[in-house]
Amino acid sequence: MNSKSKIIVALDSNNFTKIKNLLKKISNDIYGVKVGYQFFYNFNQKGYNLLKENKLKIFLDLKLHDIPNTVSMGIKALLKYKPDMLTVHISGGEEMIKAAKKVTKNIKLIGISALTSLNKKDINQIYNRKDINKFIISMTKIALKANADGIVCSPKEIKIVKKISKNKLIIITPGIRFLNKKIKNDDQKRSLNPKDAIKLGANYLVIGRPILNAKNPLELICQINDQTRW
Repeated sequence: MNSKSKIIVALDSNNFTKIKNLLKKISNDIYGVKVGYQFFYNFNQKGYNLLKENKLKIFLDLKLHDIPNTVSMGIKALLKYKPDMLTVHISGGEEMIKAAKKVTKNIKLIGISALTSLNKKDINQIYNRKDINKFIISMTKIALKANADGIVCSPKEIKIVKKISKNKLIIITPGIRFLNKKIKNDDQKRSLNPKDAIKLGANYLVIGRPILNAKNPLELICQINDQTRW
């Protein structure tokens, strides 16, 4: 783990050998890893043991969203994995987040605002909000009121979150892309490059496919570290 790095690598792969080999190369140059559905459901304890061996910070991104009691019971079941950060959907409501916060102990509770795969039309259709910025403002205020430790937002909304939260929330940003690196079937709709995302105020960058599919992942990570070191 490199405490100065802003990079959280999303281990969105079902190839255990590929991940194991990747971590051997990059573990000392990243802040941590994101464990989402694909990694967690495929590898569970076996996968976790690998991450602990590499002494990596773990961002457990299961995006919990249910009634308060169900979410709090779910988190209690996840405590055995000892993640450093854990996500819940802010749209689950203030009471759900508060219930989650009560049982997270030393784990940072991170609220999901709006998935970076959603565009303006999607957000209006799902949440009945025509203005993405106003929706993000609302989500940020709920996260603050419920005492969440951080928020996940697209690079396009970092500035808004930063202004409202006044550094009271850790800002984690997915949707990181590079102008010269196109991704086939890319589903990220609100994206930005690493340097600009950090400039705007992101604390950590979640980067998956650009690193997982890179010919030289370590070289790319070192480039990003150089660009985002302030």
